[in-house]
Amino acid sequence: MELTSLLERMKMEHLLAQLDGVCEHAAKGDLDYKGFLTQALEAEWRGRHQRGVESRLKLARLPWVKTLDQFDFEFQPSVDRRQMRELAGLSFVERAENVVLLGPPGVGKTHLAVALGRQAILAGYTVLFVAAPSVVAQLAKAHAEGRIEERLGHFAKPKLLIVDELGYLPFEPNAAHLFFQLVSRRYERGSMLITSNRAIGEWGGVFGDAVVATAILDRLLHYSHVVTIRGDSYRLREKRRSGLFKPILRDAADG
Repeated sequence: MELTSLLERMKMEHLLAQLDGVCEHAAKGDLDYKGFLTQALEAEWRGRHQRGVESRLKLARLPWVKTLDQFDFEFQPSVDRRQMRELAGLSFVERAENVVLLGPPGVGKTHLAVALGRQAILAGYTVLFVAAPSVVAQLAKAHAEGRIEERLGHFAKPKLLIVDELGYLPFEPNAAHLFFQLVSRRYERGSMLITSNRAIGEWGGVFGDAVVATAILDRLLHYSHVVTIRGDSYRLREKRRSGLFKPILRDAADG
């Protein structure tokens, strides 16, 4: 059997595509059989790994691709660079712990969430990014249609679930109970990364039910890392520099 046919049958398409180059490189390097085999299998592994990364990125539905290196720690000094690097090591994902990023709009919460999500994808974990209002809407719709278990299973499946913008819109009481079911389903099984513009003490108002909020927080915070960002909005920084925007508090003080 020819080598190309054998590679096709073994579905080693990445090595097949690079076979001539691998053979040429091995000949120039005067490799022994073991060295050649190592290079050949490495070429196949790299191809499969990259394909896996691309597939997981697509399924994750990240709104954009951001990295920790692109985050401006100088502009947001309240963010502990070392803590974020430790989180990027992904031990929290391995241990099914949660991360909660708190801060006003525009301080980089979603950037950090996406960066950690991307890091998890590169490490081989499954990730799903979804806005909090979308989670609530999907769970409520599924509940009304008698498909709540199916939708809870969908959100429970990824190793890391990123829920963005919790608190921008208040929950209806029934939606809060549905979100509690989601948190309970993932508790000690999979990590959640939540961003919110509301302090933890305000979540009772977010969920519209102090008892449900307490139950949710009890599970979310049991194994968690809470990062509070105190700073200015990135989105307003350039407008300030151009003179198009003046801080409201400063204007009030000047008046």
